[in-house]
Amino acid sequence: MGGDFSIDQKRYLEGFVSGAKAVQVTRGAVPPAAPATAEPTGPDAASLKAMARFEAEGRKLSPEEKGKREELGLDSYDRMRAAAGAGAFPKGPDVFRWKFHGLFHVAPAQDSFMCRLRIPGGILTHWQFRGVADIAEAHGGGYSDVTTRANLQIREIPATDGIAVLEKLVDLGLTAKGSGADNIRNVTGTPTAGIDPRELLDTRPLAKAWHHYILNSRDMYGLPRKFNVAFDGAGVIGALEDTNDIGFQAVEIVDGYGVAPGVWLRLALGGITGHKDFARDTGVIVGPDEATAVAAAIVRVFIDTGDRTDRKKARLKYVLDSMGFDGFLALVEKKLGRALTRVPAEAALPRAEPDRLAHLGVHPQKQAGLNYIGVGLPVGRMSVAHMRGLADIAARLGDGDIRLTVWQNLLVSGIPDAHVEEARAAIVALGLSCEATPLQAGIVACTGSRGCRFAGADTKGTARAILEHCAGRVEPDGPVNIHVTGCHNSCAQHYIGDIGLIGARVAINDDGDTVDGYHLLVGGGFGAEAAIARELYRDVKAEDAPALVERLMKTWLSHRAPGEGFAAFTRRIEPDALKALADAA
Repeated sequence: MGGDFSIDQKRYLEGFVSGAKAVQVTRGAVPPAAPATAEPTGPDAASLKAMARFEAEGRKLSPEEKGKREELGLDSYDRMRAAAGAGAFPKGPDVFRWKFHGLFHVAPAQDSFMCRLRIPGGILTHWQFRGVADIAEAHGGGYSDVTTRANLQIREIPATDGIAVLEKLVDLGLTAKGSGADNIRNVTGTPTAGIDPRELLDTRPLAKAWHHYILNSRDMYGLPRKFNVAFDGAGVIGALEDTNDIGFQAVEIVDGYGVAPGVWLRLALGGITGHKDFARDTGVIVGPDEATAVAAAIVRVFIDTGDRTDRKKARLKYVLDSMGFDGFLALVEKKLGRALTRVPAEAALPRAEPDRLAHLGVHPQKQAGLNYIGVGLPVGRMSVAHMRGLADIAARLGDGDIRLTVWQNLLVSGIPDAHVEEARAAIVALGLSCEATPLQAGIVACTGSRGCRFAGADTKGTARAILEHCAGRVEPDGPVNIHVTGCHNSCAQHYIGDIGLIGARVAINDDGDTVDGYHLLVGGGFGAEAAIARELYRDVKAEDAPALVERLMKTWLSHRAPGEGFAAFTRRIEPDALKALADAA
């Protein structure tokens, strides 16, 4: 019979087939088995199995997890290139995927890309630094920002230029891969590594080894959430390793505890100060040559166990809270195939505390006759003219290296005694400072609302206003860290500042109009003084913040005990009493 079936004939046949299947089931016939789901294999297997396990438990994957399963960001490059050719920014899940390559579409704050680099240990050469300046001028806004992970960001990149930025970075021997999204972020280390007179360990080879392991291990991109790792060599400038998911701390182990005496790395886990927690000592020590293997095992256990359904609870801290340190470390040992080395706390000699002013000014290196100069950058921002000038100073008067710090500034190293004054004068001629003043040394600010859609205020503008207002009005004789962050992601780590400000929209009338403002906290700290700051004021308008900071510092200087630091003072005084003193200052 020729011709197509009529609609009525099709419906009759469909009904007949359905009825026949129903009769088969009623009579006990076994229906065809559903096709078996293939067991995931390859480097993405662990993350895919973790996703499937949560779904099997009846839990709903987060949109980001679904997006990664559909197409991992690493595999999006061809589509990214096509979008650049069309001058199109990413949409939907692609906004997240592009971050795997270090490109962030930061609309509506800026209708452009931000590119975040990867610079292990924060150290790059003068020619790489100059090359980044060239890229920022050709494809960005003509400036770059030093971040709180001793890294660089290029901003105001048009849709057409994102791929050009990424490929030119590779030409410089740099990369942005994995610097965003659910990946292991830039590896930090002691900024004075290899030149520090008091360091126990040069962290440069450790940071580089871990950096290259990440770049060359596909499964390291299967995390449920972002992950931070830092190596602190016990040098004069701290790496803030206790704010990281993994903090490796160089310690000297003495004889008599069943292990070879000498320099080891103490393992701390679970730092995330935005969630009010520092990395905690595990009792485990790691040989420097074992650090990459141990870090990889920790990350792989996190891939297996981290939450894939609730983004707010997907960090390592919450895995540790759930299963405990012993349970987690048992899984790490299983991954490693051996036991970890444990010693009591007293096996390690006390570590020297970082100098909170040492990232600014002139300081002698361990190499006789050589010095580094810490250069203050206004809340981390540099014009391309600044960058080229600093590259010239490093090449002409120093050893050629530029060393970024977590304090949003940089060091120029290897400067002979005979050239220190010339270098200092050249830095000042650029419009920058190398004076180790407490206010300049302690000010930290995230991108803020001018460049980030999450921020509630212009943090960099407020930080600059605080510096300008307080200069000449109050002169602290000790370090005071002021951390200005825009939102609860806490990129500027407001909870660890002597004074912390977190952006908030402040109502100015009953019609719903708001202005930039902050909640202000006091009493935070890090290292041996680690503490989470407590809230003191709410809804402070941004224009009022500089004067309030001034009053708080004057209150401390007037009412402190002998030798009492700002944080200790604010922890000792009850909030209402402290506010009363500040209001009267």
